[in-house]
Amino acid sequence: METKIEFKVHESETVFFIIKLLISAILYYFIIDFLIEEFSSYDPQKNAQYILILYVVLIFVYLFGRFGLLIGYIKGNAIKIGENQFPNIYNIVVTQSNMLGLKSIPTVYIMQSGGVLNAFAARFMGNNYVVLYSEIVEIAYEKDINLLKFIIGHELGHIKRNHMVKRLLLFPSLVVPFLGPAYSRGCEYTCDNIGFNLAPDGLKSGLLVLASGRSIYKKVNLEEYLKQDYGDDSFWKWFAELVSSHPNFTKRIAALENETTLEGKGPATISIEEN
Repeated sequence: METKIEFKVHESETVFFIIKLLISAILYYFIIDFLIEEFSSYDPQKNAQYILILYVVLIFVYLFGRFGLLIGYIKGNAIKIGENQFPNIYNIVVTQSNMLGLKSIPTVYIMQSGGVLNAFAARFMGNNYVVLYSEIVEIAYEKDINLLKFIIGHELGHIKRNHMVKRLLLFPSLVVPFLGPAYSRGCEYTCDNIGFNLAPDGLKSGLLVLASGRSIYKKVNLEEYLKQDYGDDSFWKWFAELVSSHPNFTKRIAALENETTLEGKGPATISIEEN
């Protein structure tokens, strides 16, 4: 049996989750109260409200259908890993899932992405999925399998923390500007921590390859790269992160090196060996 791991839930995930929960609870109360009042008695003068409700339902059906099509496309075109298909990657998924105490092993696919470096976790109809873009897998095979372990661990972290379910249930809170991205950034910090605890040797390469690409990530001067976050305090740099679902890579690496986001502090002194 694999050893269970401990990981740190980032404080911003906790704080913004509580805020989203409170706002969503209030909005759900008003939505339910509105629906009860509207449907308690028929009033021809309120046809506009019924039409509005119909549009809302149609929007949700449309979004559900679009996501269903995405999952359908993945199932029909991507490569499903298993005991007889990329068994070494499958073993990584099984081992890490057990270490995280997941109730079931997520279904994992490798999908051609036109050179895009990424991966994502998804949940649909009660099933969890992890999709690895093929470019990431190719780099791992060619240069460093640890970076793939870190990335898989990060995506499994989203499943462990039920991030997809929470975002769906707390969708009313999206009416508050910047709250959704703030919560998402906190989730990313948490999942980086999970990935680090599952595959500590893949931290730097796993994040740097996403930041710089397959050919030069091992040549990056990491100390100088981290200094970028403290040498430029421009408005647009700040605002770009404010509206983003992911923290800046410099902060993500520094957060794990020092167990803090390093807000207001100097950069960490760390290095990466070149093979």
